[in-house]
Amino acid sequence: MEGAQENPAESGSSVPWSEEPAGSARVSEVSLSEESEGCTRPLEAAPQKLCGYLSKFGGKGPIRGWKSRWFFFDERKCHLYYSRTAQDANPLDSIDLSSAVFDCKADAEEGTFEIKTPNRIITLKELVKILHKALEAAQQEKRVSSAYLAAAQDKDRLELVRHKVRQIAELGRRVEALERERESLVQTAGLREQEIEELQRHVQLLLDKNQAKQQVICKLSEKVTQDFMKAPEEADRDFLSQQEKMEHLKDDMEAYRTQNRFLNSEIHQVTKIWRKVAEKEKALLMKCAYLQAQNCRVESKYLAGLRRLQEALGVETGECSELLRQLIQEALQWEASEASAESVVLGPSTVSEYDKYGFLTVPSYEVEDLRLLAKIQALEVHSHQLLAHEVVQRPLRERWAALGELAPSAELKQLLRAGVPHEHRPRVWRWLIRLRVQHLQAPGCYQELLSRGQACKHPAARQIELDLNRTFPNNKHFTCPTSGFPDKLRRVLLAFSWQNPTIGYCQGLNRLAAVALLVLGEEESAFWCLVAIVETIMPADYYSKTLLASQVDQRVLQDLLLEKLPRLMAHLGQRRVDLSFITFNWFLVVFADSLISNILLQVWDAFLYEGIKVVFRYALAIFKYNEEALLRLQDSLEIYQYLHLFTKTICDSRRLMHIAFNDMNPFPMKQLRQLRAAHRERLEAELNELEQLKAEYLETRAAQGPSAPEGCPSEDEGDAEP
Repeated sequence: MEGAQENPAESGSSVPWSEEPAGSARVSEVSLSEESEGCTRPLEAAPQKLCGYLSKFGGKGPIRGWKSRWFFFDERKCHLYYSRTAQDANPLDSIDLSSAVFDCKADAEEGTFEIKTPNRIITLKELVKILHKALEAAQQEKRVSSAYLAAAQDKDRLELVRHKVRQIAELGRRVEALERERESLVQTAGLREQEIEELQRHVQLLLDKNQAKQQVICKLSEKVTQDFMKAPEEADRDFLSQQEKMEHLKDDMEAYRTQNRFLNSEIHQVTKIWRKVAEKEKALLMKCAYLQAQNCRVESKYLAGLRRLQEALGVETGECSELLRQLIQEALQWEASEASAESVVLGPSTVSEYDKYGFLTVPSYEVEDLRLLAKIQALEVHSHQLLAHEVVQRPLRERWAALGELAPSAELKQLLRAGVPHEHRPRVWRWLIRLRVQHLQAPGCYQELLSRGQACKHPAARQIELDLNRTFPNNKHFTCPTSGFPDKLRRVLLAFSWQNPTIGYCQGLNRLAAVALLVLGEEESAFWCLVAIVETIMPADYYSKTLLASQVDQRVLQDLLLEKLPRLMAHLGQRRVDLSFITFNWFLVVFADSLISNILLQVWDAFLYEGIKVVFRYALAIFKYNEEALLRLQDSLEIYQYLHLFTKTICDSRRLMHIAFNDMNPFPMKQLRQLRAAHRERLEAELNELEQLKAEYLETRAAQGPSAPEGCPSEDEGDAEP
C-alpha cells in the first residue's frame, strides 16, 4: 500500500496527498484530469473537489489493519468525510479539520501520515502510484502525438499508427491480465473476510468463556467471604499457625543459606587445592618425561662409548677386552621387571619391546655390533618421543579432536604432514582411501574376488605364498604362529591379483598391504588401500614386469639430488656409488622396510593425501639428514654398508619432516612431470635399442644352427650323467 489507489470506476478522480517535512503534513487540492471522462461520482458536486481513495488504519480488538476508504472534503463545514466506496450515499464518519494537525513522521512507513484532532488520531496512507502511471501515460501519448504531427511522410505516420495499434493490443492484454489478477484478489479478499468472521466468532467464544470464568470466580469469592465470616476465631488461629510455620521456614532457610555459603567456600578451597595438585602433577610428569629422555640419552651415549671403545680395542684379548665384552652384554640384556616397576612408579614407560604396531623396538641382530646400534637407536627414538609428547603430541591431538568432519583443506594438509595420532589414524586413512577409489568401489566387490580365488587358483598364488614368510620378520603380528595377519594378507594379495590381472602380483605389494593391515585391521580396507596406491597414486607401469615408471623415477631422483645436494653427489660420484641400489626399494614399497614405524606411518599420512611427490621429498630429506655422516666416509664399501643401515638411525621425525617440506623447497610438480617425461622418452629409446640387439642376436644364433661349440657338453649329455 504505497501509492494512491484509484477505484476502477473512478478513473482519474483520485486526489494525491502531498507530504511535507517530518512533523507536519497538508492536503493539496488537485483539479480533475481532463482524461478522466466517463466517470460518475454521485457524491461529487463540482468539477473541482478534494477527494480520492486512502488507506485508513483501524478495526476492533486484535483484528486491526489497513482498509481502503473513499475520502472527500467539505469546505463549508471543514470536515473530511469518508465512506467505503464513492457510490455510498451516507458516509461512515467524518474528521473535523478545523483544529486538526497533520503529522508525517520520518521513521514511519512510506506514505503514512496522521491527522490529530483533540478527540482522536487517525492514521492514513496515501496511494499515488496509479496517478503517477496515468501521468506518465499521458506524457507518452503527448510525445507520440508530437512525433505523428512531425512526421514528414505518410509512410512514417503509418508506421507510428501501427506502433500505436501494437501498443493498444499490448495494453489490452495487460488489461485482461490485470482483470484476472483483480478477480483473484477479490477471491482472496473474500477468503480473508471469511477468516476475519471466523476469528470474530472465536473472539466472541473466548469472551463468553471469560465471562463464565468471572462468574465462577465471583461465586467462589462470595463463598470464601461467607466461610471467613462464619468462623473468624478459627480463621485467626489458622492464620497464626500459618504465620508461625512461615517463621520456622524462614529460620530453616537462613540456616541453609549459612550452610550453603560454608560449603561453597569449602568447595572453592578444595578446587584451588585440586588445581594446584593437578598443575604440580603435570609439572612432575613433564619433569619425569624430561628426566627419562635424559636418561635414555645418557644410556645411548654410554652404549655408543662402549662401541667406540670396542672398535678402538679391536680383536685384542686381555682383561680390558673381556671387561668391555661383559659391559656390552649387560647393556644388551633386557630387564623387563625393572621396566615394569618404573612404569608403575613414573607413569611413562621405558623402551618397550614392541611398538604400537607390533614392530620390535630393538631388532635382534646376530652381530653384536648391530644389536648395540639397534639399542642405541631405540633409546634415541624414545628420548625424542618423551621430549615431544607435551610440546608437540598433546597440541596435535587436540587439533585433530577439534577438526570434526574431514574435508580437503590447507589445514588438513599441514596436519597430515605433522602426522596423525594413533587413535585417529584408522579413521583418517579410510577417508583418504575413499577419496582415491570411490569411483572403483562397488558393494560386495571384495567378497566376489575372494570367491573367484577359491574357485580357481591364480598363477601368482605360489609367489604370494613364498613372500608371506618374508613379510616384516621384525613384527610380531607376522611372525607369531597364532596370529591371523598372514592369512588376512594372503587373501588381500590374492584378491588384488584378480582385481588387476595386468599386474597380478609384484614383489613389494606384500609389504604395502601389510602396512595397511597393521593400521586399518580390516582385510577389505587394506585391499582398497593397496588398490589406491597401485592404481591411483603411483604412475602406470610402476609395478609392471618392466618396472618402467619405477626406473624413470630413479633417474628423476638422481637429477633432484644433483640439484638439491650437489656436494654429496660429487662425493658419491668420485667413489662410483650407485644410489639406485638403495633407493629403488624405497619408492617401490614407500619406505616400508627402511624407516622406523613412527616415521614410516607419518610419511604414509602425507603420501596417501598428496601422492608420490611426498616420497621424493622424504628421499631427499633422508640424504640431507645424514649428509655430514656420508661425507666423512671415504671407502665405497664402507659407504654401501652405511647406506643399508643409515635410514634406521633417523630418530628425530620433526627434523626430518622440516627438511622434507621446508628445506627441499621449491619443489614444483611441474618440474617433476617434465623430468619424468624426458627420462621416460630416453629410457624407452634405450629399451627399444636393447630389444633390437636381442632380436639381432637371436637371428644370428638361429642362422648358426643348433650345433653346440666344440668342447661344450650338450644338454642330453648333461642329463645322462648320474
